[in-house]
Amino acid sequence: MVLQLDGAGPLHQQVYRAFRNEILGGERAPGERVPSTRALADLLKVSRNTAVSAYEQLLAEGYLETRVGAAGTVVAPVLPPGRLALRPPARPGSQRRPSRRATVRLAIAGRTILGAARAVNRSLGLASLTWELHPPHMRYDFRPGRAAFGDLPYALWCKLLAARARQARLRDLDYGPPQGRAELRQAIAARLRRLRGVDASPERIVIVSGTQQALDLISRVLLNPGDRVLIEEPHYTGARCAFLAAGAELVRAPVDDEGIRIPRAAAGRRPARLAYVTPSHQFPTGVVLPIARRVALLEWASRVGAFIVEDDYDSEYRYDGPPLPALTGLDRDGRAIYVGTFSKILFPALRLAYLVLPASLVEPVTAAKAIGDAGTATLEQLALADFIGLGHFDRHLRRTNASNAARRNALVAAIHREFGERADVCGANAGLHLLVWLKGRSGGTIKDVAHKAAEAGVGVFSVDPFYLEPPRRTGIVLGYAPLSERDVREGIGRLAQALG
Repeated sequence: MVLQLDGAGPLHQQVYRAFRNEILGGERAPGERVPSTRALADLLKVSRNTAVSAYEQLLAEGYLETRVGAAGTVVAPVLPPGRLALRPPARPGSQRRPSRRATVRLAIAGRTILGAARAVNRSLGLASLTWELHPPHMRYDFRPGRAAFGDLPYALWCKLLAARARQARLRDLDYGPPQGRAELRQAIAARLRRLRGVDASPERIVIVSGTQQALDLISRVLLNPGDRVLIEEPHYTGARCAFLAAGAELVRAPVDDEGIRIPRAAAGRRPARLAYVTPSHQFPTGVVLPIARRVALLEWASRVGAFIVEDDYDSEYRYDGPPLPALTGLDRDGRAIYVGTFSKILFPALRLAYLVLPASLVEPVTAAKAIGDAGTATLEQLALADFIGLGHFDRHLRRTNASNAARRNALVAAIHREFGERADVCGANAGLHLLVWLKGRSGGTIKDVAHKAAEAGVGVFSVDPFYLEPPRRTGIVLGYAPLSERDVREGIGRLAQALG
């Protein structure tokens, strides 16, 4: 007997795989006796412990069995058919050709999801769909979507989280309600009534793992393939991805200086089932939807039987007055769905957001949440409830409003200084980003803006991926929350040099 060891991994695993392959390949007959562990060790020039470990695994998995008497250890009499040989693990850096048997036929939903992800990948220039920034770190990183990490009272957050962990009861360590812990829902409801004009009872709030899960749940509960969704143009690409993954048909609603314009319904076309809007700080233009259009949007939803998804992603930050009341606060017909998140105020890795739902949607959305992930992490919910209830959240928001306003002022001043009349700044009165329309030295568009900026160590996003039909002018979206005022000034100076 000559066992062929594959040279990959520990010796006892190599011996195990060699025996397993011979048994599954039919080279060892059922009932055939195998060498003793001592004989096997002598034959292979390995320790007896190595042979014992290999045999123990083969016995545990049912490939071998022991018989009383002289027979000793033999090949098990009942095994699957041959040609099931186990491959050795791939070596680091090696590439293995995929087996034809690995080809899978996706379901319609699987193909739709993959198609949506690939479409968004192409628009963003990504190899695969991810919210992680690539490269992850740049010296002057204006790419939007991140919080003011330097302002976060992280030591306090860790203290609250550790206290909840130390004091955890059995209930806190067991499965929690899929709708979210009552403590956090009550704290959120109180804040929304006080600051956003939303009369939300805790029973209508569902805690979710970020805005993206909120959009996914809404899509799964409300959209059938082929349903029409009214989406702002430009818009948040994560929303586009969620709706496309549900098989929806996207209907572009242009955004002007007063926000979304509701298109007239075309004759013979089904009305939209859903409208997605960012009324308090439109993404990415930053414009604010005035009261007349808010009322018109709600009237449209009631008339056609549609729901409105209000993504209120960063409206807590407003520098020229108090935060605006939410559109949902005007809803009287149960047509508005409010989406709030803590990713911009605290940090994205927290993965905590929430939905405020019409009463008619609470049960189906909660059921979808329970099926999808059985509930959001409990200790983080409880620590956040403490952070809000003890007043830390409001104090943190006041501090970051002041520091972000200073960064915003530095950014606007630097843009005017470096670009002059070649730049128009939009949406600077709120949020954590602004949009800049740029002209080249000769007045035309600027090609490859993000690439040229990256070569200078400056991270920016072109506005093009946020459109279904990119505009004919050059726009860049600049986030400023994680940067210091000095880095803001230096980064814009480098950007101006890179763009010529």
